[in-house]
Amino acid sequence: MSEAKPYEVLLDALDAADERTDTALQCGERVPAPWESAMQATCECLSWRGSLDNLERRQAEDRLGETVYSRFPVHARSVVVVAHSLMDRSVIDQDELKSKMKEVRARLERE
Repeated sequence: MSEAKPYEVLLDALDAADERTDTALQCGERVPAPWESAMQATCECLSWRGSLDNLERRQAEDRLGETVYSRFPVHARSVVVVAHSLMDRSVIDQDELKSKMKEVRARLERE
């Protein structure tokens, strides 16, 4: 398997303030953020429809999360890896993702 290269659109999403500085996974009574639950449901649908198998996604999270996207906070890596995997499969492209991210940011700024 060739080494995966990062996608610029994903690296651009990493704000220096959000960059991972810890070295250990925080465990315990952590309550997932609403976006994490929504993303998990989306991943289940992608797996059910055959676009992104759950086992393959988890293996990619392990592989890419600790290498290519290691600077991302631990709990944000899953969404970054899903986006990376969907681009690898040509389900979406970088321009489409960048446009959608811009739309979401604008909507959040209005709220």
